[in-house]
Parts: sequence; structure tokens; C-alpha cells
Amino acid sequence: MLLLTLALMAGSPDSALVRDIEVAPGEILRTTTMGAGRPLVLIPGLFGAAFGYRMLTGPLVARGYQCIIVEPLGYGWSSHPKKADYSYTAQTERVGRALDTLGVTEALFLAQSSGASIVFRLGIVRPDLVRGLLSISGGPAETAATPGMKKAFRFGAGVAKLAMDETMLRHDVRKEIVKNSGDTTWVTDAVIRAYTGGQTADMHGSIDAFHRMSKSKEAKPLASRLHELDVPVRLLIGMDPHPAEVPRKERELLAAELSDFRIDSVPGSGQYIHEEQPAVVLEALARLDEVSN
Repeated sequence: MLLLTLALMAGSPDSALVRDIEVAPGEILRTTTMGAGRPLVLIPGLFGAAFGYRMLTGPLVARGYQCIIVEPLGYGWSSHPKKADYSYTAQTERVGRALDTLGVTEALFLAQSSGASIVFRLGIVRPDLVRGLLSISGGPAETAATPGMKKAFRFGAGVAKLAMDETMLRHDVRKEIVKNSGDTTWVTDAVIRAYTGGQTADMHGSIDAFHRMSKSKEAKPLASRLHELDVPVRLLIGMDPHPAEVPRKERELLAAELSDFRIDSVPGSGQYIHEEQPAVVLEALARLDEVSN
């Protein structure tokens, strides 16, 4: 599956470097690097991992970017330690350490869904790393403990382990992706297997990680610090109604607190604009690169 993923992303499995970086004892982040040139860091949502950006990485490498995909702890193929801190604050620190190990500075960032919550914080605490952010369907969420996570684990991780298997996880993820997409033709069995591959390879670890996410708390609210983020931020929102759309309150907060912020609405898409209309994402990145230099 890994060779297939890399072939889809960059044309040849030999063109990508996969590196697992230990950022703390037992905490390993999967990174995938392609190309050479201006650094562009891509942070995926909870599912999808590097595979989720396969429609973008080839064209971006061709345009002279070095694409560095970093999967946060518990996401994709990164490790799923049972007792780790899965708050966004802790995730931000880990991503920063991974980028330090890779020697990345002053990068353009692309983040999807919950990945954006990490980059908002990273731009505040590590301004040396971030020169601009394009968020796909991701707002400044205050906690990883979403209502969906809390509901799923209201009876604890032990019950979830008894109730869930690989087939059920893939079924549930597919259902949510379809519900949150405008054009669903990209959602195939092969795609769902790739989107959930890292989690199904370590089901018990993943369930423990999800449970910890559902209980996570942040030490400081992001809202009170957003004004410190002094880089251009663009938010892509799919116009097709979907449950996971960025709440109006979060959009208004970004507009009020950020000095350089704009929302671009995308007709015919839902939450997964990078899958449904990748050309729109590439164009938005090009515009952001111009204003962030």
C-alpha cells in the first residue's frame, strides 16, 4: 500500500522519502518529503495521511516546492501511544520538533480540517516556521474533543475496542466522508482503505488515541492569542452544505483577529476540496505564496 500511495502522489515510489521522527519517548511522527525547493508543509486531518494529498504533491513538486507532509500523533501512520497528551497544544509542539529535525524554516503551510487548528497555534508559538497558511475546511478549534469524539467514547475506550473492527471503522469513515463531500465520485473502496490504513494497522492503539483526544483539554484558549498570528491566512470553504463546515463563529473570529485573512468559497465542494477540486487548491496556494513573500 505504501508503494502504491507514493506512486500515486509523485509518479515514482523512489521520489519520496518517508521518515519516522521520534519527537518524545514513544511518540513518533510519520513524515513524507518530496521534491526540492521552497518548503511547503502539509498537515492532514485525522484520516487520509500523506495519501490524502496525492492529487496535489506531484503538481506542487513540479512548481518548485519541497513538499513535507507531517502526520500528527495519532493521525495516519504516526504512532498511537495510549497515554500521550493529544491536545492541540501538545500536537503543535511535536510538529515543531519534527520540522526542526528536518531543518525546515519559513515554510508555507497547507492544512486540512483539524490539521489547521495545529498550524494556527504553530504560527503563534513558532513564527520562524510559518510564513503563510492555506486552510481547507479548518477553523481555529479550541479542542480536539469534538462532540463527535465525545459521543463515540462516552462509554470509554474498552467498550469501543469490543465494538469496533477494521470493517466498521472503514464503514464509519466512508459514511462521514460521503456526508461531508459535494462530489462523492472520489470516494472508492481503495481510497477508504488508504485513508484508514494507518489506523486499521493498529486498531487498539488508534482507539486509545481517539479516546484520549475525546478527553483532551487546552491550557490556553486559542481565541485570546489569534491576534499574534502575523502571517497571511486563507480559508477555503466548500459551498455544498455539510455537517463539518467551519462554524460561522470561528470564521467571524478569524476575520476579527487576523490582520491578513480572506475566505474563498468553492461551489460544488464540501469538506474535501483537495480531493474534489484540487486545481482550486493549487491556485489558492499560488496566490498565497505571492502575498506571503
